[in-house]
Amino acid sequence: MGSGFIIEKSGVVITNNHVIQDAQEIKVILQDNTTLTAKLIGRDPKTDIAVLKVNSEKDLPSVSFGDSDQLRVGDWVVAIGNPFGLGGTVTAGIVSARGRNINILNPRSGSYVDFIQTDASINRGNSGGPLFNMRGEVVGINSAILSPTGGSVGIGFSIPSSTAKGVIDQLRRFGRTRRGWLGVRIQQVTNEIGESLGLKKANGALGAEVTAGGPAEKGKIQKGDVILSFNDQMVNEMRSLPRIVASSKIGQKVPIVVWRKGKKKSLSVAVGELDEKQALLIEPGQQKDTKSTKESKLPSLGLTLAFINNAVRKQFKLKKSSRGAVITFVDPGGTAAEQGLKKGDIIIEAGQTAINSLKDVKDKIEKARREGRKSILLLMERQIGIGFVAIRIGQG
Repeated sequence: MGSGFIIEKSGVVITNNHVIQDAQEIKVILQDNTTLTAKLIGRDPKTDIAVLKVNSEKDLPSVSFGDSDQLRVGDWVVAIGNPFGLGGTVTAGIVSARGRNINILNPRSGSYVDFIQTDASINRGNSGGPLFNMRGEVVGINSAILSPTGGSVGIGFSIPSSTAKGVIDQLRRFGRTRRGWLGVRIQQVTNEIGESLGLKKANGALGAEVTAGGPAEKGKIQKGDVILSFNDQMVNEMRSLPRIVASSKIGQKVPIVVWRKGKKKSLSVAVGELDEKQALLIEPGQQKDTKSTKESKLPSLGLTLAFINNAVRKQFKLKKSSRGAVITFVDPGGTAAEQGLKKGDIIIEAGQTAINSLKDVKDKIEKARREGRKSILLLMERQIGIGFVAIRIGQG
């Protein structure tokens, strides 16, 4: 059981996807206890939104959306829903925060929603109900709560209307959502990574891997680029980019600004369409074997490395596609250990340059030190996947 609201007098109903997911039959009970059978028009698990249609002999009362972007922290809001199956219940509170990322609490939300946080009492059964502003406009869809006990503790989350309206429109038109796709795996720009790249401020999204044949590759985006803006919208942090790209018009050519090798570079990319089955990552190209099996100690990082060849690949059970230098020892007191690097992790690039020998790693460390940098950026292949790590340069 959950909640919902009617947005058109013809009987278009909005609720949460998790309320109706896997249902064989959906019933809508109106305020006057009229029960109607609902047909599923479309649903989107990534934003947890579903659109239903009911047929009625008369026009149904409906509500309209407001602009959630105009909400301010402290504004009064009203939630209406069906908590614990009790029936129509109204609670009031304020907007406690905006732009909340609750992926850990609510994995179904994916990376596409910046939630409104409110202290209006929201309980189980409120899911899918409307959050109103003081003008009676729907500014959010109540979707999740944070509760150690299962009851309301004054921390509830709503999908903003600015996100919901676009999703609802696509579900009504196509029965599914059509999201923009860039084709690049990204990670957060930490202070250490920003410093190693020469950024004055740690913002943007760092491209860790570019999908072969994807829009990013065709638009000349490279691995190691920091995407600072997309379609004239600033990417202040990593999690902003998927949302901006997803809402972009498919096929549209958009301007992008990236940070590459110490300077800004303007590019143009045609937005692709996200295929849920699309492989986002590509395997690294195979590296030619070398005859050298010599290990090299790097006291400045607290590491010992061996360049990958057949013998090393067999010893550490590495993939045939693995390339670069594998870590054979980590000093527990070294700077690499601070970043959680482990024996068997592989350095693919150092200072945004591919590793073709152990000497390359040393040379890049010395270059970073000469340039006055406090850390060096490494592209690593680890058990958790491929990504960048910035490691402080200790004493050589």
